[in-house]
Amino acid sequence: MTLPSARGEVSAALIGVLARRPARVGARPFDGVAAAAADPYGEDLHLALYLCYELHYRGIGGVDEDWEWDARLLGLRALLEERFLAALRNDVPASGDLSQVLDELLLEPVDGTGVSYFLRDRAELAHVREYAALRSLYHLKEGDPHAWVIPRLTGRAKAGFVAVEYDEYGGGRAERMHVRLYADLMADLGLDADYGRYLESGTAELLATVNLMSLLGLHRALRGALVGHFAAVEITSSPGSRRIAQGMARLGAGPAAVGFYAEHVEADAVHEQVVRREVIGGLLEAEPQLERDVAFGIGATGWLEDRLGDRLLGAWEAGRSALRAPL
Repeated sequence: MTLPSARGEVSAALIGVLARRPARVGARPFDGVAAAAADPYGEDLHLALYLCYELHYRGIGGVDEDWEWDARLLGLRALLEERFLAALRNDVPASGDLSQVLDELLLEPVDGTGVSYFLRDRAELAHVREYAALRSLYHLKEGDPHAWVIPRLTGRAKAGFVAVEYDEYGGGRAERMHVRLYADLMADLGLDADYGRYLESGTAELLATVNLMSLLGLHRALRGALVGHFAAVEITSSPGSRRIAQGMARLGAGPAAVGFYAEHVEADAVHEQVVRREVIGGLLEAEPQLERDVAFGIGATGWLEDRLGDRLLGAWEAGRSALRAPL
């Protein structure tokens, strides 16, 4: 990944700083007032936050690795996180009983209208390529954001979590890692599978869904919400993946494009039971006070995914690209 173009005052300042060595930057390189006032769902905040987090993953080309734990950058990141998290806590609908919330994740509408339905029934190849390019900002890191929570779990919760993550990482086979399968999907669609290649195309709505994972994973205090996010992803994945696989097959997108989603149909159907019984059950057995946090993680995940879906469908149904920059 290389440094992208800025999308506002905060991301411009961050990109300018990251292009320099830490020792050559002043004591206060960031405007805390601007960061604290940034749109919590806007392009500027989410690009800046995404870049801050990327230093904890594979890094950024040309950026000194010492920035990862630099106190000045961590101070900026904290302001952006506080802004984003406060907005989510205010905007995500309050959830009821956790068992009811989990049951609702399994409900499939008779006449669905979401992105997976569009891709199955109405999409053209251009729509599928845009979707794959956007989702690459998540799928080319796949289980990594969730893995931050492993040392924060114990007993049944940890064992169940690792069992599911083991499948995400190919069950010990590099060629079966889901990151590899997604790169093969991108090749079938004529896309560049280099890590971070489509960051310039990624909208704030997409970046927010990925940033949520990193935010929850990197803070021990948010471990319950991260488990909720994990549950939402695993429980809802199977039916949506089936629809997208059908859409890929309808369009002749290629065996790897179909295969990635077909893989998730069966695997995530099994994962749903493990996550509910072992991961969530084990966590709340050990730490029952985290029940509301688990529910918040589920709710925040769905709320941000709905925003992304509205962005995609609104653009596609109007005959426009859903990307910030063309493929």
